[in-house]
Amino acid sequence: MSGRKQFDVSAALDQAMRVFWQRGYADTSLDALGTATGLGRGSLYGAFGNKDALFRQCLDRYASIYGAQYEQALAAAPGDPVRAVKAFFDVVLARIADPSVPTGCLVAQSAAQSLTLNEENSTRVRDMLDTQRRRVRGALAGSSAGAQVIDELAEFVVAVNQSLAVLSRTGASESQLRSVVALTCTTVADTLARASS
Repeated sequence: MSGRKQFDVSAALDQAMRVFWQRGYADTSLDALGTATGLGRGSLYGAFGNKDALFRQCLDRYASIYGAQYEQALAAAPGDPVRAVKAFFDVVLARIADPSVPTGCLVAQSAAQSLTLNEENSTRVRDMLDTQRRRVRGALAGSSAGAQVIDELAEFVVAVNQSLAVLSRTGASESQLRSVVALTCTTVADTLARASS
């Protein structure tokens, strides 16, 4: 339409996602979102709704980008759960090392600030963590370990993943993060071996 400013909604959503990822929900102002996206408040509201609705769309965007990568990595080694977990962490470490995105993880950042989120967004963050647990559990289910061991290991892997995000934000080196991953994979392998014997 003539006289109406056009913009790339997907690009604006990516920029907003990066602001929430870097600053967290509580410290992200509409001014910061407007600066990052190049949109005024009216355009932001018109395209995405209020801040809560925009944040929810950013969570969904993050899940669609990285969730698909995690799922692919975890499914890449059927019957070899340790290799699947290692592939999962390779994706995590690649995201952390990517200079084009903020350090850490939008989910970890949001979980840490869950008390500042409205109920719908807080539930969405918990659902994202639950989805990650289910994916990891699915990869571990190829072992002969019992359900309880698999559940505990899935929880452990997700907890380490969130810890990597926090450590990366505090400046941990790639070698430090890789050491954590190596020990985690060894722990998963040893636990599965013990459970299967």
